[in-house]
Amino acid sequence: MERIVINGGRKLGGKIRVSGAKNAALPILFATILAEDVCIIENLPEISDVTDSLEILRAMGASVTMLDLTTAKIDTTHIVCGTAPYELSSAMRGSYYVLGAELSRFGKARSAIPGGCDFGVRPIDQHIKGFTALGADVATDNGYVVCDCHGRPKGAGIYLDMESVGATINIMLAACKAEGQTVIDNAAREPHIVDLANFLNACGADISGAGTSVIKIKGTKRLHGVTYAIIPDMIEAGTYMIAAAATKSHVEITNVIPKHLESVTAKLLEMGVDVVENDESVVVDGDNELTPVRVKTLPYPGFPTDMNPQMCALMCLAQGTSYMNEGVFENRFRYTGELAKMGASIKVDGKMAVIEGLGKLQGACVRAVDLRAGAAMVIAGLAAEGVTYIEDIRHIERGYEDLVGKLANAGADIRRETVPEEAVQKAN
Repeated sequence: MERIVINGGRKLGGKIRVSGAKNAALPILFATILAEDVCIIENLPEISDVTDSLEILRAMGASVTMLDLTTAKIDTTHIVCGTAPYELSSAMRGSYYVLGAELSRFGKARSAIPGGCDFGVRPIDQHIKGFTALGADVATDNGYVVCDCHGRPKGAGIYLDMESVGATINIMLAACKAEGQTVIDNAAREPHIVDLANFLNACGADISGAGTSVIKIKGTKRLHGVTYAIIPDMIEAGTYMIAAAATKSHVEITNVIPKHLESVTAKLLEMGVDVVENDESVVVDGDNELTPVRVKTLPYPGFPTDMNPQMCALMCLAQGTSYMNEGVFENRFRYTGELAKMGASIKVDGKMAVIEGLGKLQGACVRAVDLRAGAAMVIAGLAAEGVTYIEDIRHIERGYEDLVGKLANAGADIRRETVPEEAVQKAN
């Protein structure tokens, strides 16, 4: 078993370059199914979710060639509907984009009920609502979701009961080749939705309104291949911004879109952290005392739910009481038990966490209970006194490209090490 070991208390410095956005890469990779042609996707992050997505496409009949470490050439001409492998699809939540892409291209779809990080109730009812409105019969069968429009999807007006990112994306995909116009009302507005719309439009789709609450898709019979570069990952950038603040460091985070980071920047400034925005970078100077703060996670442009754990780790280092209100997912606070092992004082009541900041943390053996929680453990370990051991790091590798290497290059005392499974079990 591999784990991350951090000798805390060291300042970071220099520059950290942000990779392509995981949350944009996955839907765009599955959107290549609609092109029925060759697409070249650039600036892909080197993470396991991308690797698994490419394996799913290969298993479905696509030709996939890596031109370099971050560029994939994908030919989906000979994709076979309904052949996404169960084992890979069921383990990754983003695999459900296969459904929208297949429904648009073939008029039917079949893929495993998706897995991924467990934040309590994460239903796909809004996806199904959209597919049904487009004319699909939807059922479940032995762990699969099966959809059939009995022909092309039909454009429709769809009001989402919540601003679901996944449902907005899946309905966009399904509507691209539908007959007539589809209007998604109360659509999510995240930057990766805009990136997907830009990719699809480059392929010949007719999508307007992405980035607003109303998205219109005029169905097109045929799309074509393109070369397209994924946007930078705002969650990775925000994670490094908070790491700099937690370690009282001066760090420049490069290859970013500062506008995407405004909600994180605003809260860091409120905590007393200096942040300077440049054209394609942000400079963080955390050499000030941290002030307690209140945060509520909300759909974009609000404070991202994917930054909840990282921000909570930073709140532990402020002197005084901070509040984290989770406005998106149930059960997001499972990671707080791991921070408690490091000396954190956190009380959770439903979607609210009250953090009694003590100004310091102590190294301990902790787990990455999910992707962003793992990033929070890394931040806590960087700032803590003593040595921190982080287990279950596979979650971290789903969404962060070379986290250990990037932080080590910035001055952190951090490494990966392999530990025999029996030794870990004995220690626990």
